[in-house]
Amino acid sequence: MDTYIVAVHMVGGTQHEHISQVIWAYSNFKSGRCSTADMVGAINRGAVVKVSDGSKVVRVGVVSANPPHLRTYADDVYTDNLLQVTRY
Repeated sequence: MDTYIVAVHMVGGTQHEHISQVIWAYSNFKSGRCSTADMVGAINRGAVVKVSDGSKVVRVGVVSANPPHLRTYADDVYTDNLLQVTRY
């Protein structure tokens, strides 16, 4: 079952590395909130995480930085779709 990030919480800036928490939802309407570090861990363990704008679905990956952070990518190119979701 795929997980979708539906909202992000930013701290200290407006770019991907400033996402500190995410709200996620499963296809079956179960949802929750977690830190970016927890979501990075889930993706690194094999979880499939995506973002949807209603018409297009893009996979979320982990950028190997210090600390690692989340970013969408499509066709092996990093994109900014994650910055377009609702902020809380």
